[in-house]
Amino acid sequence: MTTRRLALAFSLAFSLVFSLAFSPPSASAAHAGDFDLKNAAVLAEDQPTMRLAADLVRRDLRAVGGAEVPRAGRLADCRDVCIVIGRHDSPLLREIASTEGLDFAALAGQWERYQRVGIVSRARPGTRLLVIAGSDARGAVYGAVDLTRELGVSAWEWWADVHPAVRERVAVRGERIVSAAPSVRYRGIFLNDEDWGLQPWAAKTFDPARDIGPATYARIFELLWRLKANLIWPAMHDSTQPFYAMPGNAQVAKDYAIIVGTSHAEPMMRNNVREWKKSDGPFNFFTNRDAIMRYWKSRVEETRGTEAFYSMGIRGVHDSAMEGANTIDEARAGVAAAVGAQRTLLADVHRKPLAQIPQALTVYKEVLDIYNSGLDVPDDVTLVWPDDNYGYLHQLSTPKEAARGGGTGLYYHLSYWGRPHDYLWLATTAPGLVRDQLQRAIATGTDRVWVANVGDIKPAEYLTQYFLDAAFDKRQLERPAREHMRAWYAEQFGEQHAPAIADIMREYYALAWERKPEYMGFSQTEPTTPTRQTDYLRSGGEEAERRLARYAALAGRAEAIGDALPADRKDAFFQLVLYPVRASANLNTRILKLDLAAQYARMGRPSAQRHAQQAKAAQQAIAADTARYNALAGGKWRGMMDAAPRRLPVFIEPVYPSYGMPAGGDCALAYPAPLSSQAGALWFTRGVPETKTLTVVQHGATPLRWSAGKVPAGLRLSPADGTLDAGNGYEQRIAVHYDGDGATGGLEVGCGDKRLAVRVGIAPGAPLPTERERIITLPASAASGAGWSTVDMGSLGTAQRADLALPSRDDAAGAPALDYAFHSHTKAAARLNIVAVPVHALTSANRLRIAVSLDGAPPVTLDFGTVGRSDEWKRNVLSNTALRTLALPDLKPGAHRLRVHALDPGFVLDRIEIVFDGAAEHYGAPPH
Repeated sequence: MTTRRLALAFSLAFSLVFSLAFSPPSASAAHAGDFDLKNAAVLAEDQPTMRLAADLVRRDLRAVGGAEVPRAGRLADCRDVCIVIGRHDSPLLREIASTEGLDFAALAGQWERYQRVGIVSRARPGTRLLVIAGSDARGAVYGAVDLTRELGVSAWEWWADVHPAVRERVAVRGERIVSAAPSVRYRGIFLNDEDWGLQPWAAKTFDPARDIGPATYARIFELLWRLKANLIWPAMHDSTQPFYAMPGNAQVAKDYAIIVGTSHAEPMMRNNVREWKKSDGPFNFFTNRDAIMRYWKSRVEETRGTEAFYSMGIRGVHDSAMEGANTIDEARAGVAAAVGAQRTLLADVHRKPLAQIPQALTVYKEVLDIYNSGLDVPDDVTLVWPDDNYGYLHQLSTPKEAARGGGTGLYYHLSYWGRPHDYLWLATTAPGLVRDQLQRAIATGTDRVWVANVGDIKPAEYLTQYFLDAAFDKRQLERPAREHMRAWYAEQFGEQHAPAIADIMREYYALAWERKPEYMGFSQTEPTTPTRQTDYLRSGGEEAERRLARYAALAGRAEAIGDALPADRKDAFFQLVLYPVRASANLNTRILKLDLAAQYARMGRPSAQRHAQQAKAAQQAIAADTARYNALAGGKWRGMMDAAPRRLPVFIEPVYPSYGMPAGGDCALAYPAPLSSQAGALWFTRGVPETKTLTVVQHGATPLRWSAGKVPAGLRLSPADGTLDAGNGYEQRIAVHYDGDGATGGLEVGCGDKRLAVRVGIAPGAPLPTERERIITLPASAASGAGWSTVDMGSLGTAQRADLALPSRDDAAGAPALDYAFHSHTKAAARLNIVAVPVHALTSANRLRIAVSLDGAPPVTLDFGTVGRSDEWKRNVLSNTALRTLALPDLKPGAHRLRVHALDPGFVLDRIEIVFDGAAEHYGAPPH
């Protein structure tokens, strides 16, 4: 393969790896070099989907070329350059194959593939043809999409206002391209929990149907084209008219060749929430079977002749357990009977073999328990594995399950309504977690259907594309998620800004990994509980201050890039980057500043009132940014963004307290960890350069100058002087930098005419990882070994995963191990915290265990499995951590060795902590 051809392969996806194979054109049809498309016409097969694809190409060419692109009605109308789009076996493409000597035989019987080739027409001298022949309608569509991607048109040109840049030269090469088949056969999205974004926007702003109707679905289906997806689970909440009840919806799906399915709660294409009436009786298959069968039959008959993917089985009317079953045995019998009756109905109505009718049983919530209890699912029915609603796939395919005729698939949440807490507002699922979970699917042969719950689509744009890019080409998962992210932001905002934007978004996802914005009230829902003080104050406030500083820096970086972008990218940047970053930062600010205000008021610090005012300003900023979002593009997105979905307690604006100023007092110093045994001093570790914070406080609330007095050689202060006044709450946080080996004694800070001595403690260093503030933190990636692989997720950015191909075993002997060395110097009781990512066992044949051995002691087996929706599981998913603790009553100072053995595949180790009594408490990872 030549360098030029390799470059073309990558440019087709703008640095995204797509499955394109290249081969030379036939001898009778030499390619025509560059194709200048500025003056091209577009000719499509006379068929609705192909006409729509031609219109997409014409619209995109007009956007990048700045001129109207004519539609050709027939080959005879083609003059200089003509783009031809159609199915390989259509009359139009057969004529071209015959007259031009092209061979499309390789496309026969293929799924969603295309061939593109540019030729100098031998039948029409002076005419050049760029031919896109699809194995089927969607194959031709994807050929059209790849063409305009190559010209710089983003998949989000309409849905996020990423306007294509106008080019002087609009050209592509004419080499023959034959695309590979998609990695996953059925790939799509579920529009869900649409009550606060998609539905209000469609009803009030966009759709003439005043609901999610044909105009909205046409835009959604075009987006699916651009993302190379083929399946929709339509919106189905009570706020929305059912898909098939809205005139025109089904026809639009047919015109766009989009396969329509339904969610796990909607068997036989029925929207139970709006379509099952109380007058029909209970939705109980045991007692009201005839009525339910009539209800199902009506929709199956209505969908005959369409591309439909039927959900099988039965649950409650709306996402609840099936009615009438009191035991799991009764539930299993009821589901089996329902599936049997549904299959008889499908065979009778469609009059073709059941194996030719796509069917899926999604083993969601209680249905997974029913399946694991021994439910016999017909071989041609696709088993769809769900995640636990929080991004962790519950269970994947054993080799026997993967070999089923219907295969297996997955259903994955990027947005969720439910317990223990919703995350409907901002899309913050870590791309590294998405990658890990999809790698598990590929490793287990789970590749028939992938569906992502994307909520309202916005603001989940990036995560939606990442999921669907991986579904189309599984090789996306072979490179770190950060590489895909950088390439994606280059598509939207150009190479110049892409690295910096990707860095910002990595920090955005990292902060949300520790705690999603929606969870910052430390409350829960179903049942809904009030918010409480966050766990970020367990150390006395320093952890909250650090989190706020990270968010402030993040928002500042995002704002700087937004200011530097050209005008035609500012709306897109606000939607894709600035709004989610600032919204996250401001919600954290409102919550943490209020908590700090209360804490500092108890400590008599004058800054309490300033923190309360900053909390109020942050809430006002959320409201202002949300209003700006809904006003973007001349009001195009009015009604799309709601900053308080479901009006949960975390979103409710609080009463802002008013703190009076202290009656009086002197200057004092506040140290970082007041609630630990190291309170009242700055503690550094010999040989380790690091930075700690020190706060000088003027308790008397009168303006005073402060400055660094005596500063020893090993320390540096930033800032080194200033004024304590109302603007900073009469206090100043100072960064104290230690160089690792210089003198630290005698540090002083002057406040007015008072000299404040700073206590600085130096703990012994060691060549191995050692204590910092009575905690030793070992990142998982501090060790490596055969049988373990580094994955890009976790509280410290990387983690270690037990290889997915490992066998499960009970004995640590021979199990792949990670070897960690560390040094302690404190003589006190301690605990060993093994912190994992809360994944689930890979398949039903596996568990989720490791064995740990400290200093050569016999290995101790730790099982990280959780049960259902237990309290432990809730804690795990809200914090993205799973914890097992071993007591170390007599850990002697000195060098130590810890071995971690993988007993099951897929276990993910995040970090290890050795925490001595008296250490500060942290919610997230301790400083290390």
